[in-house]
Amino acid sequence: MSAHVDALFVYPVKGMSAQPLDRVTLTAGRGVPHDRTLALARPGGAYVPGMRHGIPKREYYVLVAEERLAALSTHLDTATGVFTVDVRGHRVLTADLGTEEGLAGLRAFYARVLDLPPGTEPVVARDEGRRFTDTAHGSDEEMEYVSVVNLASVRDLADRVGADVDPLRFRGNVHVEGLEPWAEFDLVGQEFSLGGVRVRGTRTTVRCAATEVDPRTGRRDLPVPRLLSRTYGHEVTGFYVQVLSGGQLAVGDGVTGVPGA
Repeated sequence: MSAHVDALFVYPVKGMSAQPLDRVTLTAGRGVPHDRTLALARPGGAYVPGMRHGIPKREYYVLVAEERLAALSTHLDTATGVFTVDVRGHRVLTADLGTEEGLAGLRAFYARVLDLPPGTEPVVARDEGRRFTDTAHGSDEEMEYVSVVNLASVRDLADRVGADVDPLRFRGNVHVEGLEPWAEFDLVGQEFSLGGVRVRGTRTTVRCAATEVDPRTGRRDLPVPRLLSRTYGHEVTGFYVQVLSGGQLAVGDGVTGVPGA
């Protein structure tokens, strides 16, 4: 089968659940709409409301250190601002993030989930025009990169280590099928098309301890970075692209202009 987009995802809240998309409209120089536009920051840390620069991801509550977050099924309705959390199919939080009451409920809920000391709550980070992507620490341009996961590379890793590796461990926006394993290395610096969207590969994605967490159970069960290093001599899975010319991208759209695809 020719190379194509197998799945699309947005992560409205950094460190929380993937939300699948059927299609998305991308704009030149911008990331996926609503992606990582909200985060829970560590109180007393480097995040300051209204700040105009990126900071390291460990300044937020994310899977690198808080694997229990993956056990919560979250959803943010980007049209209404209503955020919900389910645990094993049961709704445990509904919070309208457009209201002070909803924000207070969100903070109190995650203070309990994270076992924060009494009187301590996470800081809701939400600043106009900012994304809390891992790449935001580099520059505003990098903040808008779109994350792509090459499913062939994920399968190759799974085959070599003899374990099931869920692609959702890598928290990408675009899952691509039909490329050669580890084609991400060759696509850095190359221009190609995802459906009707022209992009350029910018850099590979070096993986961190967040990928050790099973997105279905919230358990840290597979040392992915160490397995990558031991198997391949690198800790890369997937790559980032910059949108050069906008358009609509949908699941099933072809990936063109890639050598060998």
